[in-house]
Amino acid sequence: MSKKTWIIFAVICAVVLGGLIVLSQKDKVNVASVDQSQLQVAAPANGNIADHVTDLAKSKVTLIEYGDFQCPYCGQAYPAVKKITTDYASKITFVFRNYPLSTLHPNAKAAAAAAEAAGLQGKYWEMHDQLYLSQNEWSTLSTDDRTNKFTDYAKALGIKDLSKFKTDMAADNVNKKIDFDLALGNKFGVTGTPTFELNGTKVSDDVASSVISTGSDGAAMRSAIDTLLK
Repeated sequence: MSKKTWIIFAVICAVVLGGLIVLSQKDKVNVASVDQSQLQVAAPANGNIADHVTDLAKSKVTLIEYGDFQCPYCGQAYPAVKKITTDYASKITFVFRNYPLSTLHPNAKAAAAAAEAAGLQGKYWEMHDQLYLSQNEWSTLSTDDRTNKFTDYAKALGIKDLSKFKTDMAADNVNKKIDFDLALGNKFGVTGTPTFELNGTKVSDDVASSVISTGSDGAAMRSAIDTLLK
């Protein structure tokens, strides 16, 4: 290959590489100016889908979970978290943010999309609960089968427009919401799921383990919440 040819080849490679870098950054969510400890309202950056919260009361305590619907540890934590949020209803605000570990859990992002799509028809928490309660049913399904399974759940939960539900699962705004949550988690330093944030501070491993342990009622988490409520 001549020197001139090498130069042309190098220029083409540089252009292609630059294009790939631009494409990789194009959809990257910039949350540098966002305070992840605060409740997020609907905005273009999150697909105009606000944080999902169990109680809109102005409580002194906000508990945020960064979770993956396919994660076994999140599944183990679900009963204790559900019991805590029920027992402390009206006393704390609970927020669930999507943090699908897609490389480990190939159906996690689709499940997050199913929850968000259900939320667009007023059934977010119902689908959130169903996905954890039925985690073993859908975790290993193929793409088509998981969509059918999620649609079956939607029908059972009383979601009226199933066609819209399926369309919304692949919609840009739902994808933006999931990516926004992921970006907030990355900013907070999430490296695994579930990760809990209590009034802006990462919950320690020993407190988190009290929720994750099978059969636990999350005593250490309850104690941390009680301290803040006082």
